[in-house]
Amino acid sequence: MSLRYVTTNEGKIREALEYLDSGVTQLDYDYTEIQADDLESVAAFGAREAFRVAGEPVVVDDAGLFVDGLDGFPGPYSSYVEDTLGVERVGRVAREADATRAHFRCVLAYCDGEDFAATPEPVDRGDRRGQDLDAADRDSAATDDTVAEGDVPVKLFTGAVPGRIVEPRGDGGFGYDPIFEHDGETFAEMDAERKNAISHRGRALAKFADWYAER
Repeated sequence: MSLRYVTTNEGKIREALEYLDSGVTQLDYDYTEIQADDLESVAAFGAREAFRVAGEPVVVDDAGLFVDGLDGFPGPYSSYVEDTLGVERVGRVAREADATRAHFRCVLAYCDGEDFAATPEPVDRGDRRGQDLDAADRDSAATDDTVAEGDVPVKLFTGAVPGRIVEPRGDGGFGYDPIFEHDGETFAEMDAERKNAISHRGRALAKFADWYAER
């Protein structure tokens, strides 16, 4: 059974291949990233939409940086905050507030149109459609044949890694990697092999790979 990893980031595919066999391929599709208060909602919505487009099993991930002393900010809004405020400013705000404890978290969402047997990992069955749309957009979406039914189940896998916010260091990685330190190194200072072994996405992928091998 083929598996499409939905991302425009080739680095994510390289990381996924560390955990999954060569049967996984990239689907370069920019799915709708809804605004929601949790990563699960964003990933589940994206997986449903991508499955509808691909017509075959897909996996989508959503990740964020959660600064503990800032009530989890930027959290599920990490991408938007990176684009608007910038990584260095987020780091400066956290350090000035003496709120350097943080963690990266990733939610990986899998959808193949079928239901799932009970396992410890949760299944999302809710219709997330419209939670970030205004009334006019919702009216339009309701008549759009490309909108998926809300009862298409999505299996969710999570991974997290603790760390702290520091002055930017390192030239590797992407996003918030230069300001996130784990075990004495920022993610941007780590080589790809070390980062993949301990990263939030890697931990979610490891859980998914074990489950998917039996799917």
